[in-house]
This record gives sequence, structure tokens and C-alpha cells, in this order.
Amino acid sequence: MSGQPKPCDVAELSTLFLFEKLDADQLERLCREGRVEEFEPGPVYTEGEPATCFYVLLEGTVVLYRRVGADDVEITRSSQRGVYAGAFQAYLGDRAKAASYNGSMRVTEPSRFFVLPADTFAAVMRDWFPMAVHLLEGLFFGTKNTQQAINQRERLLALGSLSAGLTHELNNPAAAAVRATSALRERVAGMRHKLGAIAAGPYRRATLETLVELQERTAEQVAKAVPLSPLEASDREDALADWLDDHGIAGGWQLAPTFVQGGLDTDWLDQVAAAVDDQTLEGAIRWLNYTVETELLMNEIEDSTTRVSTLVGAAKQYSQLDRAPYQVVDVHELLDSTLLMLSGKIGSGTRVVKEYDRTLPRIPAYPGELNQVWTNLIDNAVAAMKENGGEGTLTVRTALDRDQALVEFRDTGPGVPAEIRGRIFDPFFTTKPVGEGTGLGLDISWRIVVNKHHGSLEVQSVPGDTRFQVRLPLTAAEPDTPSEES
Repeated sequence: MSGQPKPCDVAELSTLFLFEKLDADQLERLCREGRVEEFEPGPVYTEGEPATCFYVLLEGTVVLYRRVGADDVEITRSSQRGVYAGAFQAYLGDRAKAASYNGSMRVTEPSRFFVLPADTFAAVMRDWFPMAVHLLEGLFFGTKNTQQAINQRERLLALGSLSAGLTHELNNPAAAAVRATSALRERVAGMRHKLGAIAAGPYRRATLETLVELQERTAEQVAKAVPLSPLEASDREDALADWLDDHGIAGGWQLAPTFVQGGLDTDWLDQVAAAVDDQTLEGAIRWLNYTVETELLMNEIEDSTTRVSTLVGAAKQYSQLDRAPYQVVDVHELLDSTLLMLSGKIGSGTRVVKEYDRTLPRIPAYPGELNQVWTNLIDNAVAAMKENGGEGTLTVRTALDRDQALVEFRDTGPGVPAEIRGRIFDPFFTTKPVGEGTGLGLDISWRIVVNKHHGSLEVQSVPGDTRFQVRLPLTAAEPDTPSEES
């Protein structure tokens, strides 16, 4: 707690490195408009409170810390006379958005501070150091604007890469659906022609009814067909081709693969032969062959369009289109949509292993921004493994870690050297060649996880085993107001 304010000593202020170049009039003004306060061990100010004062340590020990989730994370600790904290950006005015303390400060022993009201500090800075204020404003806002511009550029580059990957992924099933539709049109036309020939032929009514029943059963059999191994399929094709040749049906080797793909065998052909006479058997077989082909083509169209629908759904999940920015989500859905969106970039040389703890509860989060974190971490892991020839294993693991959800990305790349491990989350730090990385991916990820979700982002690395671990709280208070930091 703070005691009664005490007058300050001009001579004492002049010994601080912060004020040693001030003249007598300036020191007198500081003493006149400021004060000295003593604090017992405990908090001096708390993160989020209005930033009303600028504090300069005269004696004692200060600890600066920030709230991360349920924990207080110490940022720095010092006993050096003259160190300062509090509203030290007040001279920037309202544009600095420094209306509240961006951290907390406490003292660990009885301590004395020179305390200057924020408004007074802003006034003396503008009066005494107008050029310095302009330079600091330029540095502060210039750096901030640069970071925002590069941040936006990196997001656009990521969007372009994802769009290219999504287009590639959509092209394959879409092209397959177009091909299957064209082939289906031909088969349906052939079926109509064959049906007309059967109707004009010498078929009894009972025979036609049997053929129609066989057609229905054939369609049902195709829907239930079990995939065969190449060897099993080859053996069955040979048996069917022999059966067709034995019954005088030309080109049996062309019909047999379709019947095998539809899950049909010689027992089924025997049922067809028993339903019609020898003169009409070939026509009935070819008509039923059209039935199998049309069913297989419709299955292919269904599979292709389902794939397209799945990709579109994943894109909506990834972008969180038409969804609230803050919601309770299943992290596995977010991870799956991101992996699907990045599948083209991951490539066939990287094996993806999912180790999901499905008992993990849903968590409150900004899902669109968490997807950006997953994207950055997966992209870095894939890039690292490319250094090993483009092959490796990416393991995505989820688990419950006490009162937090753990999401871990593990790759088999060369690892992060110990000498740079402490800098990888710094803005603009990158190990990629010039033009290939902005150095903001991990910085953005850290700010999204730590600042916005009150979680943590850590790295553990040895050659062949690098793990980025994201921990997110299972519960949260009211959602934070979106900020430029996130």
C-alpha cells in the first residue's frame, strides 16, 4: 500500500540517469508537479487499470508482470535506481491507446518512487523535447504500421497459397464428376436402346418381370459391393470371362471387369441364364451390364460431389464464414479443416499422423484466428521437413493438460538451434531466405494464443523432433475486444 505523498528532492532527482541532463528549472518543475510515494511489499498498479501515473524507482525492487490465463508471468525484475514504468507512453496522446496499464507492477520490499501524473509527463515531454516526441511518434507508429502492413501481406500470401491449394483439390473431384456425367449420358442412351430391343424381342411377360427384378437386385448388389484386392479381382474377372465365353457371349473379357467392380460373380450370371432362354441371354446380359455401369457412374458422381461439398465445408470451417468470431468450438474440427485446406501444400512426401484425444471438451475461442495459428505452425513444420528432402512425419496431437487444452505439432525436421530458440517468436525474426519469410508468422501466432486467448505457446526442439505446444484455457471470462495485436 502507498503511504502519504512526500515532497521530492531536486538533488535526488538529478542523480537518476533519466533526469541527469535536465537543468535546474526543469527539475524544479518535476518536483513541483510530481511527488514521492512509498510502497510496502505488494501491488503498485494492476494490468487494465487506467494509466494515471508514470513511476520512477528511487529505491527498492520492482517486478513487472502480465496476466496469462490464470497465471502471472514475470516480465522483468530490477533494483536499479531510475528504472521506470507505468504511463510512459502518455506523451503519444490518444493515438497510443495507452489509457490503461498494459501490465502490472509490484514491489518485493519497501520501495520509494518518484510519481508523475500522466498528463504532466505528457506535457513536459512535449514542452522540453518536441523533436524527440516527433521522432518517437514516428518510430512508434511507423513500426506499428509497418508490422500491420506486413501482417496483412502475409495473410494475403497465405490466402493465395490456400486458394491455389483449394482450387487444385476441387479440380480433381469436379473433373471426375464431369467425366462420369458424360459417360453416364452415353450409358443411359445405350440402356434405352437395349430396352427397346428387348421390348421388341420374343420375351414373355414373366421373363420381362424376372429381368426387371434382376435389374433391381443388381443395383442393390452394386451398392453393397466390397472392394477386392487386385489378385481377387483378377481371378473373378477370369472366371466371369470364361463363363461368358462358354455361353457364347462375344467380348466377355470387356464385360467381366464391370461386373466384378459391381460385386457380381458367376452365381449371379447363373440366375440370369435361368431367367431367359439361350437366344435372349446375350441381350439380357448386355442390358444388365448397362445397369451396373450406370450405378457405378452414379456412385462416382456422388463420391466426387461429396468430396467437393466436403472441401467447401472445410473452407467455410477454416475461414469461419457465417460464424460468430467468438464461440465454443471443437479444436479437432478446426485442425481437420486446416489440414484439409493445406493438404496440397503438405504434399505426398509428408506423412500426417493424428493423435486426438476425443474426450477433450469444447473450448471458448476465436476459431478463425486459431486456424491462422494452426496454418502458421503447420507451414513452418512442412518447410522445416523440406530441408530433409521433403519427407517426414507431421504429428498433430491433442490432450488434456490439467485445466488446459494442449495442441501439439511435432515434426521430424532438423530442429530449431538452441542459439535462436529464444528469438523465434520475435517480430520480423526469420531463418528463411530473403523474400521467403516476413518473420511474423510465429509472432502473430504468439499474440493470438497469449494475448487474445490467454494461453501459452512454447517450443521444444532437438534434431528430428521439434514440438510446438499450444495450451488454451478450457474456460474463459467475457471475450476480449478484438485488438490490433491479434
